[in-house]
Amino acid sequence: MISPTAAGAAGFLFLFVLLFTGMPVGFVMALTGILGFGALVSFDAALNLAVRDIVDIFGSYNLTVIPLFIFMGQIAFHAGISTRLFTAAYRFMGHLPGGMAIATIGACAGFSAICGSTNATCATMASVTIPEMKRYGYKDSIASGVVAAGGSLGILVPPSVIFILYGIMTEQSIGGLFMAGILPGILLTVLFAASIAIWALVDPAVAPRGPKSSAKERIASLSGLVETLLLFALVMGGLFFGLFTPTEAGGIGAFGTLAIALARGTIDTAGLVAALSETTRISCMILVIVAGATIFGHFLAVTRIPFEIATAVVEMDLPPYAVIALIILVYLVGGCFIDALALIMLTVPIFYPVVTQLGFHPMWFGVVIVLVTQIGVITPPVGINVYVVRSVVPDIPLAVIFKGVLPLLAALALAALLVVLFPDIALVLPEAMR
Repeated sequence: MISPTAAGAAGFLFLFVLLFTGMPVGFVMALTGILGFGALVSFDAALNLAVRDIVDIFGSYNLTVIPLFIFMGQIAFHAGISTRLFTAAYRFMGHLPGGMAIATIGACAGFSAICGSTNATCATMASVTIPEMKRYGYKDSIASGVVAAGGSLGILVPPSVIFILYGIMTEQSIGGLFMAGILPGILLTVLFAASIAIWALVDPAVAPRGPKSSAKERIASLSGLVETLLLFALVMGGLFFGLFTPTEAGGIGAFGTLAIALARGTIDTAGLVAALSETTRISCMILVIVAGATIFGHFLAVTRIPFEIATAVVEMDLPPYAVIALIILVYLVGGCFIDALALIMLTVPIFYPVVTQLGFHPMWFGVVIVLVTQIGVITPPVGINVYVVRSVVPDIPLAVIFKGVLPLLAALALAALLVVLFPDIALVLPEAMR
């Protein structure tokens, strides 16, 4: 009879083969989990387990926070909040070196604060900002690269769908994880802006300065910023002070976004229907991945691979940060081939026991792996954000977009390094919640 460890190794091989065929990742994990669990236990037990997991996931109250925050982002998109964010940022920064690109990063950070999805942030900002940057003479490389990189803030700046799932998987406070992402998100936004400014100073032709806006224009543009700040303060402030749960925060945020859109008259029936449709589609996609990862996780549990890896790593007596470096390397390589959400769902059950046994803070680890997987969403061959940008502006070649993200990859790497070396960047706000 095959040993549990050998079955686990065969399961991983089977999983990666199916992934490279293009089969949806949620179905790949579910199928691998069912076959593996069936081989080790029984196929009747595997099918019963799969049905129970699917019902539990799609009926989970805790996971209702996901469609609520997605709906919040969809309403913001269809109500034109993203456009108003960019306008406000451009009025204040457009005259600086690379100012319009810096404004794009600021708008990405602002939209991420009410969205929670890297793909949605990227697609929205690509449609809003790239035509404007090109109109002012920006080169295709910087215009597209900035959007692809800035869109990655959607999985770091709260409310982040990945933080929600990480919190559920590891039984960590989702509100605490949201707080942990705020300062690293601000840090990365600043580093992105600095990278753009240096790029524009070295090569002014790549990002010409725009006209300086008047004080009246700047003040008028603030209305587009105030609504986002109010929503972010309401949701994050309520979580920080313990006024409501993450699910309640999602409901309040979604209601607040819809109320602003209706009060401004910026969303019609067609926009509302489109927002509901996209929310349903994206939420179902995420829940299928979660259900598949849950089934696969039960298979991993019976193989005991996660526990054996944790034990082996501890017995190797490596310096703790050397182990973290190896884990980061796995995420860097894996992120180049696998979607960020799927990668985290696959690997957290394996690495989380290792990290906790070494004494690292679980929330800090969550922020670190999100930062590292952000690198994966803009690096080849997958680089999902690059493909999202290409789908919005098909006239810009993929090679040009990948070239444009290179200077911003350095900023991402520096942000990840700083959070690894100085954990308090991620932990100071969650600690203050206690």
